Amino acid sequence: MMAWVRTAIFSLLFWAISIPLVLLAPVAALFGPSVLRRYVLRWIALHRGLARTVLGIRLRLEGEIPDGPVIFAAKHESLYEAIELTGMLDSPATVMKRELASIPLWGWTARRYGVIVVDREANAAALRRMMKDARAALDGGRSVLIFPEGTRVAPGEAPPLRAGMAGLYRMLNLPVVPVAVRAGHVWPKRGAKRPGEITFRFGAPLPPGLPRAEIEARVHAGINMLHPPVVHETPEKR
Repeated sequence: MMAWVRTAIFSLLFWAISIPLVLLAPVAALFGPSVLRRYVLRWIALHRGLARTVLGIRLRLEGEIPDGPVIFAAKHESLYEAIELTGMLDSPATVMKRELASIPLWGWTARRYGVIVVDREANAAALRRMMKDARAALDGGRSVLIFPEGTRVAPGEAPPLRAGMAGLYRMLNLPVVPVAVRAGHVWPKRGAKRPGEITFRFGAPLPPGLPRAEIEARVHAGINMLHPPVVHETPEKR
């Protein structure tokens, strides 16, 4: 019961403050990307403070965050890491689906912030736009953040990586840093959030130029290292 009370208080406070801030984000965007990014970092600080004080969620960091532009490939189990990694990695260019970037006004604000838009059709024009977005981020000294499994998953689930990560890796010729996340046990997709510790583990950078099968296998292993895989038992044959 207490977990539900904490969750309700957190949701009430967070969304009551966040909705006006999000609605005002296009105004901040008019003053330029750097102003918008500082605006977003303040919103992230609000989220972190409420998660700590209301929900009792602590953050544990393992490994080292490298300097210089790299591709961060992270596990995605909750909203928590999608928000916190943006602040922790100093406003990286996050890879975003075209459908989200097409939302009126909000999509313009996201592009102003400097996201990288990916298109599932992956035609030549879409790849050129994605490369343009990525190059703009690198020219500004920013890293790239991608959730290579493509969606939020439950703890222990390890779906194959989407093709977008390998494409960015090949085109940008940057090291990849796998980021394992253990968050879903206290911040489930549905249900009450519980007090506890969320862990981010930054792996060693993987060098550019590896074959696609190798880089995908090593990233997949790196982002899933905090959870044993879910094993679905099958009935024994009689």
